[in-house]
Amino acid sequence: MKKMISPKDARVTSVAEKQKQKEEEERIKKEEPRQVEQAVSALFFQYNTQLGPPYHVLVDTNFINFSIRKKLEIVRSMMDCLLAKCIPCITDCVMGELERLGSKYKIALKLAKDPRFERIPCNCKGVYADDCITQMAKQWRCFIVATCDKELRGRIRKIPGVPCMFISGYRYTVERMPEAFGAPR
Repeated sequence: MKKMISPKDARVTSVAEKQKQKEEEERIKKEEPRQVEQAVSALFFQYNTQLGPPYHVLVDTNFINFSIRKKLEIVRSMMDCLLAKCIPCITDCVMGELERLGSKYKIALKLAKDPRFERIPCNCKGVYADDCITQMAKQWRCFIVATCDKELRGRIRKIPGVPCMFISGYRYTVERMPEAFGAPR
């Protein structure tokens, strides 16, 4: 013969208390006002008016590596893609990531220290470089983000008004840029 658990048993009452607490939290969450992010004034629909020549391009680690592998000169290829002057920019986190990769990526590090590349100081300490680039693009929205990382490109697509540059074949391509700016389709 099986015994039944008493309704006053601690095991039964703890489950009921957790359920009540969960319902109370959901009710409070529904009543709280939601935080809505303010729209950026530089956007005209999905067109970013802050973007214009000379273009500032935030470069990721793997973009430099793939450019070397495909034998593309970064500055010249960017200018061919956008038909305007481009200033490649590198954050401190990307530079730190290149330094941590070691001797295998010595050429990429040497290329990143080129005086044509603008070094952008970031106030994040030891953060993953993709997070740093996403935060920088979200904060300023005056950059084109250059990366070959599909995950980072997906994160950049969610930020309105920030185009993404990547390598397609043996040339650079930009997505989400108006055709008038000379981006190849």
